[in-house]
Amino acid sequence: LCVTHEMGFARKVANRVIFMDQGQIVEQNTPAEFFDHPQHERTKLFLSQILH
Repeated sequence: LCVTHEMGFARKVANRVIFMDQGQIVEQNTPAEFFDHPQHERTKLFLSQILH
């Protein structure tokens, strides 16, 4: 288990990515699916703000 805000690091080393919003898990997936095909609206918003 590793908690990070460094998305590049998470994408490279994680085998699962879990995204939390207000203390609740809202999405979990493989790094490829999480970054390339986010499902939850909060995840999409977050990624759009940090991955230009």
